Amino acid sequence: MDLNIIKNRLDSFQNKGQNKEKTDYTTIFWKPKVGKHQIRIVPSKFNKLNPYREIYYHYGYAKFPILSLTNWGEADPIAETAKKLRKSDNPEHWEMAKKISPKMRIFAPVIVRGEEDKGVRLWEFGKEQYTQLMNIAMNEDYGDYTDINEGRDFVLEATEEVAFKRKIIKCAVTPRVKTTALSDDPKLVEKWLNEQPDILSINKKYSYDELSEIFQKWANPEEEESTDERMDGGVIAEESKLPWEEGEDTPPSEKYSLKSPSKSQKFDDLFDE
Repeated sequence: MDLNIIKNRLDSFQNKGQNKEKTDYTTIFWKPKVGKHQIRIVPSKFNKLNPYREIYYHYGYAKFPILSLTNWGEADPIAETAKKLRKSDNPEHWEMAKKISPKMRIFAPVIVRGEEDKGVRLWEFGKEQYTQLMNIAMNEDYGDYTDINEGRDFVLEATEEVAFKRKIIKCAVTPRVKTTALSDDPKLVEKWLNEQPDILSINKKYSYDELSEIFQKWANPEEEESTDERMDGGVIAEESKLPWEEGEDTPPSEKYSLKSPSKSQKFDDLFDE
């Protein structure tokens, strides 16, 4: 037995997470606080024709949202199941399909005036805000507000509201009447156009098989192990916190469950058809 190998392995356990560099997400995402802000939507590095990226997520299967493989144009087992459920005549299958289908969030690269030193960050919002911004773009009085020479800043007013017992931020955007350049510094403009966060590289990309396993565990939850079965050398193994214990109001098994028979039985019946 090589004691050096044992020592190195022991050190890796003891120092787990201590030397890991944490990501500063405030340099990647911009989340408006209550009040007024002036922002500029920047042309996207990833699509010169459209500054908005529609990104699809799976919610309720883990502590954090999971990127759908459809974002890369690849087959996604959860999305495939939702598609098959929609082919059924059973209304409950349609309801389940709606709940498990990937959900869309939109990201736009923005410069926040007064915080230009922080560079381009990603502003995340939903369909309602997205519709408002697209309607402004279709208004011939405003035109292309992302133009680097004759575009428009937006005044964004964020207010706090309560929805579903949670405080949420609602944003209203108004384009400035006067057109302006993105910046008077050509080098800064070039930097902002080329140095932008890639939302698809920030979160882990799961493989098809990994997503299948996650989905199967959700659809067929195992019974809780007894205390004796969780004994490890006389010490009870540490239990991982469940997703809803980390801030979720409702367990995913309740949020997405159907009335009896069980989810697993519903899926079995569907694929037997």
